[in-house]
Amino acid sequence: MTDWTGILFWGFLVVYGVAMFLISPKTVTVGGFFRGENRQGKDANPWMIMASVFIAWIFAKSVTNAANMGADFGIVGGIGYAVYWLCIPLTGWAIYRLRRRFGATGMVSFLTDHYGVTAAFCFSAAILVRLFNEVWSNTSVIGAYYGDSGSAPFIIAALLMTFITIAYCCKGGMRGSLVTDVAQAVLFGVLLVGVLFVIVPQHGVDAYATSGVWSLEGGVDFIIGAGLQCLSYGFHDAVLTDRGFLCEEKKMLKAFVVAGLLGFVAIVLFSLVGVDMFLDGMARSGSDAPVVVARSLGIVAFFVVAVIMISTAGSTLDSTFTSLGKLCSRDLPGIVGVAPENVRMIGIGVMIVFGIVGNLPMIMGASIITATTISGTMIMGLGPIFLLHGVVKPTTTGFMLSFWIGMILGIWDVVDPSSLAFLNIGEGKYANFLGVNLWGAIACWIAYIVPGLVSAAKDKAKGIEPDWKGFTDEQIAERELAEAKRRELGDPEGIERPSRQDEDIEADMPVGA
Repeated sequence: MTDWTGILFWGFLVVYGVAMFLISPKTVTVGGFFRGENRQGKDANPWMIMASVFIAWIFAKSVTNAANMGADFGIVGGIGYAVYWLCIPLTGWAIYRLRRRFGATGMVSFLTDHYGVTAAFCFSAAILVRLFNEVWSNTSVIGAYYGDSGSAPFIIAALLMTFITIAYCCKGGMRGSLVTDVAQAVLFGVLLVGVLFVIVPQHGVDAYATSGVWSLEGGVDFIIGAGLQCLSYGFHDAVLTDRGFLCEEKKMLKAFVVAGLLGFVAIVLFSLVGVDMFLDGMARSGSDAPVVVARSLGIVAFFVVAVIMISTAGSTLDSTFTSLGKLCSRDLPGIVGVAPENVRMIGIGVMIVFGIVGNLPMIMGASIITATTISGTMIMGLGPIFLLHGVVKPTTTGFMLSFWIGMILGIWDVVDPSSLAFLNIGEGKYANFLGVNLWGAIACWIAYIVPGLVSAAKDKAKGIEPDWKGFTDEQIAERELAEAKRRELGDPEGIERPSRQDEDIEADMPVGA
């Protein structure tokens, strides 16, 4: 970077941090910090949740991966990566069903109640891996716009972004994350239009739409594999699932459907940055497509793309840190029936620790694509657990078999993928990815279903009536009526009763804080 471009890039990072800190409201109640409630104890606006889900899933690493897939396979690759966003409506529907039919108030507590403490800890461990990956994989993308991987500017930019995000997360918690996500979503939308205005005229719409080859070798193997992972992928993303419990069920589902469809379109459109490289015959040579294309178009385009990456990384990072705080300060202790007094301070401490530890892979130069494909394969066993609960009798045995088959296959595929070559489907780049996920998913679903069918058959033989199918329609109607009244009035002493310390702090706060 020259002196003036350095001032431009580093200056924006500082301005961005100050702006997000000022936008983020100071939240003092437990309900606001962990559930995004307003000062009156009412739920977050569903459209705010929609914007948050949308931009929180437009990760810096995801738009980079989408562009890289476009550079490697044309529009086929862009669509393939966008398929992951279709798991948002599916996850929303599953959470809607679990809340309505089984009274779920959170993913971890749901598993504790229905599958036991061990199952809840296993699931929480998978979530921690996912959230850990989100830290370094997104800060790595930011660093790439300031220097080469491993260089001082690369690491400084990544760590500065981490510090900025933690600062306003500690201030506002979930409420702050939701508010800043809306601003980041608007910024992303405006800049995406600007990028497309520059990119699309290079070749024309028809050239982009017809680029690539629709074959397994041309990237269709990735599309099918990503589709299979959609059956489970959303359930291990606490950023997504936490937002599934912030407002009324039907409003939440609508927000998830809209966010998923918008995300799919946005990812396909941003992949055109990489498709431009594909059409020009440019080689990535180990570099990320957005960086290569933006640099070829000049410093203004490069700066715009960098701003997109910073805003998308910020939205994902703040959601990641708030989810980490909730998981470690509330969900994990809740598994064993412990309710810490100073949950907010514990949550803030967790954010700081993961801000440090979570950046170690970035400093060591880990590849960001592994943060998606590896974790997605490892958790393929979560799909039947949440999608078939109550359809098949839930059993701890079924949970453990499904969960660990997926986990073992995923780890095995990382450590020694060549030994699983017999599972490959096709000859494409992602033949192993498709094969492991297809046969692994089949094994996981069978492993979950069979113990449930056997247990249900034994109950029937003994004349035991099934009590695992959830609430009746009449019970659901009664619960919905009571919940509607609570939400209309606002109930800071209901689901999220503030501690005495929170009440004392709030009493000293000026109105409008």
